[in-house]
Amino acid sequence: MLEHIVFYSLSTLVLVCAIGVVTMRNTVHSALCLGLCLAGLAGLFASLGADFLFAAQVMVYVSGIAVLIIFTVMLLGRASDLHLRQVNDQWMAALLICAVSSEGLLKIARFFSGTLATTAAKPATRDIGRLFLGEWMIPFELVSLVLMAALLGAIFFSRSEASR
Repeated sequence: MLEHIVFYSLSTLVLVCAIGVVTMRNTVHSALCLGLCLAGLAGLFASLGADFLFAAQVMVYVSGIAVLIIFTVMLLGRASDLHLRQVNDQWMAALLICAVSSEGLLKIARFFSGTLATTAAKPATRDIGRLFLGEWMIPFELVSLVLMAALLGAIFFSRSEASR
């Protein structure tokens, strides 16, 4: 019973914050709603027993991406840019696509509703760690080098002409 309350309250939080991201006029408020939405999604992962996804969601998205978006908005945006209308003229078509997609997802959920897990979820972090430090070590390290090169490229291209 408690699991259902936690799941539905976190789901409601995620949905309300996701709607807030696209409907708020203030860009900073939209970015803060995005951070709260990502944190609620991490809570959903934790309540479902996906400990690795929970940790990855918190470390990568909540602490990394949301903070990056807020810094980008605060450093690059002018005060007049923070209060722009975020809804374009195609909102009716987007609403129709969302309704059709939601109906399709509900049909898929009804199809798989009888296949509930019969055992409790066990932590998979140890197994994933062994894979990352075992047979997937070289691809894992190559991805980290690519990300480091992307970070250095972003720093290089963001520098002003006067400081080069």
